[in-house]
Amino acid sequence: MNIHLKKLLARFSLLSITLLYSSSCQDRTVSDSKGMTPVDLVNPYMGNISHMLVPTFPTVHLPNSLMRVYPERRDFTGDRLHGLPMMVTSHRGSSAFNLSFYQGNEEGITSVIDYSYDQEKLTPYSYNVFLDEAEIEVEFGLSHQSARYEITFTQNKPTHLILNSRNGKLKWDGQAVKGYQQIANGVKVYVYMKPDIPPLQVSGLNREDSLVSMDSESGARALVLHYDHSSLLAINYGISFIDERQAQRNQERELYGKNVEMLQQKGREIWNDALGKISVRGGTDKDQRVFYSSLYRCYERPVCISEDGRYFSAFDGQVHEDEGRPFYTDDWIWDSYRAHHPLRVLIDADKESDILHSFVTMAEQMDDFWLPTFPEITGDSRRMNSNHGVATIVDAYRKGVRGFNLESAYAASKGAITEKTLAPWSGSPAGQLDLFYKMKGYIPALYPDEEETIPEVSGFEKRQPVAVTLGTAYDEWCLAQMASDLAYDADYKHFLARSHNYRNLFNEETGFFHPKDQYGKFISPFDYRFSGGLGARNYYGENNGWTYRWDVQHNIADLIQLMGGSEQFVQNLDRTFQEPMGRGKSQFYGQLPDQTGNVGQFSMANEPSLHIPYLYTYAGQPWKTQKRIRSLVDTWFRNDLMGVPGDEDGGGMSAFVVFSQMGFYPVTPGMPMYVIGTPFFEHVKIDLGEGTILSIEAKNASKRNKYIQSAELNGKPLEKAWVTHEELLKGGKLVFEMGEKANKQWGSDPLLSPPSFDYW
Repeated sequence: MNIHLKKLLARFSLLSITLLYSSSCQDRTVSDSKGMTPVDLVNPYMGNISHMLVPTFPTVHLPNSLMRVYPERRDFTGDRLHGLPMMVTSHRGSSAFNLSFYQGNEEGITSVIDYSYDQEKLTPYSYNVFLDEAEIEVEFGLSHQSARYEITFTQNKPTHLILNSRNGKLKWDGQAVKGYQQIANGVKVYVYMKPDIPPLQVSGLNREDSLVSMDSESGARALVLHYDHSSLLAINYGISFIDERQAQRNQERELYGKNVEMLQQKGREIWNDALGKISVRGGTDKDQRVFYSSLYRCYERPVCISEDGRYFSAFDGQVHEDEGRPFYTDDWIWDSYRAHHPLRVLIDADKESDILHSFVTMAEQMDDFWLPTFPEITGDSRRMNSNHGVATIVDAYRKGVRGFNLESAYAASKGAITEKTLAPWSGSPAGQLDLFYKMKGYIPALYPDEEETIPEVSGFEKRQPVAVTLGTAYDEWCLAQMASDLAYDADYKHFLARSHNYRNLFNEETGFFHPKDQYGKFISPFDYRFSGGLGARNYYGENNGWTYRWDVQHNIADLIQLMGGSEQFVQNLDRTFQEPMGRGKSQFYGQLPDQTGNVGQFSMANEPSLHIPYLYTYAGQPWKTQKRIRSLVDTWFRNDLMGVPGDEDGGGMSAFVVFSQMGFYPVTPGMPMYVIGTPFFEHVKIDLGEGTILSIEAKNASKRNKYIQSAELNGKPLEKAWVTHEELLKGGKLVFEMGEKANKQWGSDPLLSPPSFDYW
């Protein structure tokens, strides 16, 4: 199709585009989404304006692929585009390289051109924008490791293409631009960019943005390709972490003979295949858009960095053969172990196997042989607290995922928990703080005026003693499960006993987990809302004591007993959702900026809270779980620009939405079962692979009819409010009868409560 005709048709479709992506989207009837494919229901702009911290970004990429881009601006409200993106190397990172076009005299050339823009249309597989003041039309399509821009110019002026390495060197070899950008930890990202029309001249730009002459042997931080004038210019480029030659191979392999329209069509097919692993019918149009927009977010990372069977690993600085196993990185495991990894186990177990194999391989490549915590393109950044990679390993293994060496995984997990320091945000070896934990079973807290003496403790992140103690107790439970599977009996008994260490900080008088000093005395005076400074980090981690009151994922039954039984447990849960903030919003969020999305002291905006609404079921009141989940998802996840309540974390938060809207959730990764919530759709079909389909039917499901009246699994009555992974993996049919008033008897039998601790 003629490119100018395409642009005309695109402008005629502007009204429908505006309806799809407007921040003022209203709920429409389900008929609005009939006939649409899954990718048509994705809104990449959902959550692009944050409530407090970091927004989502409208990312164009193929599922779990190296090539990712989004517009060069702070968030959706950004009035200018700072050039055009080439690729981002990490979740929420800025673009590596920068591409700009300029028409006019050479005096106006700078290394990055700021653009006024309009008519932006972005999908998971395409990007189109009109740079209105410059009168330049931009169309973009991509593949896994390469991409193509087609640029239409309307002004009859000299045209200049500017590629900025930001921190590296670029050269012109007579046919293409090639070079690199230095990002971090000695890692380079390489580019090979070939325009379809050779330039009349090539210049360099120095750091003062002055043009300098150059030849094929010299290089510059930024290059300018000069043209007399051009109405249409297309550029293909490839990206690599190996070298420039591999970037060229990637570009030639993926883009040969393709234009933007063809790339976009292929991208659309790939996305529909991925998103189509789960099909939904029923619910509102808004429900379906939130569901598929959330599922799209779950494919942003980790990314496959294998290139023609090789990959560069920042974990040892070497290029490796992948031996037929794609290598993945860029994963914040503290966020993703809770729901993101379990979702992938369910819908793409083979990919999860490759990802976990990558984790173990990373450990083998690092000198310390510790399982990573935040594996990125540039290596393991060792962020957050605890070492929850162990949970991803045991959860997948207990659900039948193989393809990685369990013995090596166990050794790497054990090392990360017992040999590396437990101090948050640190990759140092274990020290005095860890010795105390091994002897006393908790991390000691400091008083507000007490000076820190442990060198590996971050001055900003602090000790986070309650969060680390509870998180490590869970990690040690996971280690015990792995040891059991490996028949390491001594380790199993040792770590199972240590997984009760959360008890050491439980304050029986208050019913909260409370920091203790080195002498075993509770820190006093104490406020579970506000003690602990910024992000409560002196005692907890990003969230306050009300959130960490429930952070015993592996032994909910014991937590119920610690609190005095089921009745008191439910009262404490209710109070979490009812307790006032205690200060004005500016003061509350000034201290606890991660704890947004509030309902009382409950925060929908951070991962440690995700399992909390499901805990009613353990105490015999699943109807309250059904009520809470429907309300929380409807309130805080919406098809609009502020439709995500906090940091989405590249699938960490969105996977909660996907599970919850399907009607179940993995409260305890490592335990192969799911707690039933409330299904949002009348029909869900999950492709489990190898021809096996799980169908979920929720008769009469709606916003009002959120309560389960009865349930059947493959024709047999289901009286318990949980199902095993094995039951789901067989496929078949799970049927719910829904109603607008709670059936408080269904799932309430204490003998049928969800399992805890040592059920398996």
